[in-house]
Amino acid sequence: MPKISNKGLEMPESPIRKLVPFAEAASKKGRKIYQLNIGQPDIKTPEAALDAVRNHNIEVLSYSHSAGFDSYREKLAGYYQKSSLPVNKEDIIITTGGSEALLFAMGSITDPGDEVIIPEPFYANYNGFATASGVKIRAIQSSIDNNFALPPISEFEKLISEKTKAIVLCNPGNPTGYLYTKDEVQQLADLALKHDLFIISDEVYREFAYEGAEHHSIMSIPELAENAIMVDSVSKRYSMCGARIGCLVSKNTEVIATAMKFAQARLSPPTFAQIASEAALDTPQSYFDDVIEQYTFRRNLLVDGLEKIEGVKVAKPKGAFYCIAELPIEDADDFAKWLLEDFEDDNETIMVAPAAGFYSTPNTGKNQVRIAYVLKKENLERAIEILEKALKQYKLQK
Repeated sequence: MPKISNKGLEMPESPIRKLVPFAEAASKKGRKIYQLNIGQPDIKTPEAALDAVRNHNIEVLSYSHSAGFDSYREKLAGYYQKSSLPVNKEDIIITTGGSEALLFAMGSITDPGDEVIIPEPFYANYNGFATASGVKIRAIQSSIDNNFALPPISEFEKLISEKTKAIVLCNPGNPTGYLYTKDEVQQLADLALKHDLFIISDEVYREFAYEGAEHHSIMSIPELAENAIMVDSVSKRYSMCGARIGCLVSKNTEVIATAMKFAQARLSPPTFAQIASEAALDTPQSYFDDVIEQYTFRRNLLVDGLEKIEGVKVAKPKGAFYCIAELPIEDADDFAKWLLEDFEDDNETIMVAPAAGFYSTPNTGKNQVRIAYVLKKENLERAIEILEKALKQYKLQK
């Protein structure tokens, strides 16, 4: 029998989606599941985006330019310029989601055996992207005790070798919700310049900053122009996860030229989704004001509720819409499966994402879960209630 590749065997499962079969089985039993495991917003997609697709009179659904529609890139550059980022349309390649932008970035700047440094916990699919690219992740642990703030720069410097090509950052963070300060971003920029490294900054949650906090983009540092690669997406900003439209942004012309070869190899990003994404850029600020108000409320509701549960420790996020909670258990994977297979409260249960999959260091985060606060008030309150009851019952059974 032909053999599967080592790369394929080493590809990690998604900690967010690997429990889906258990959830499907629970649903077939008639059980209601409150999904805290995935960042699928319930906020409505802007009507402008939906109308642009509904009302379009396309007769031939054709390819676009490999870099994406010229009109969309021009308009997107204008969006960044409003945030004082010096981005022009020539600096942008439209991608099939932020995921493809990350793969293009890794493919453009690394070779098999190279290394990237990432503060952990980090977006779980970075593990998969690194495996697909033949790249090794060198992780630096951040701590729930200080809300997962940037670890000391000295710890990054210890890991830098001739194989190091980049530092990867998610700002605001998924799964932690940590929003890096201007000083922290500058420290990383200074380190990248000192050692001639790239910084890949995943900024797909850039609109989600709470309590007046400001998002500081890696693209805002002029001296880092040749070293900075930004990844972005419409998925969360406009509640358009299914559109699968993202972008790679860099002032480095060699990076863009190289990434374009990857873009040409996959032909083009999806046409209808680009139409919707371009129209979404007309979304008024009032939409975002309402969204931020809603998520701030949900965050406070979740964090306050979790802090009242005995033995639970939670980091308070300042951005995105996730938090990491440390539970009074030993194995969150086992607990998450048990919630779906064996537990119910009035025929209801919850689905969480075990946090170990958001680390690359083995046996780390085993008692932690990522929770996405994307549910409306009454559902979030019920989910917290279920979690408290489940923890008590789980400990009795174990």
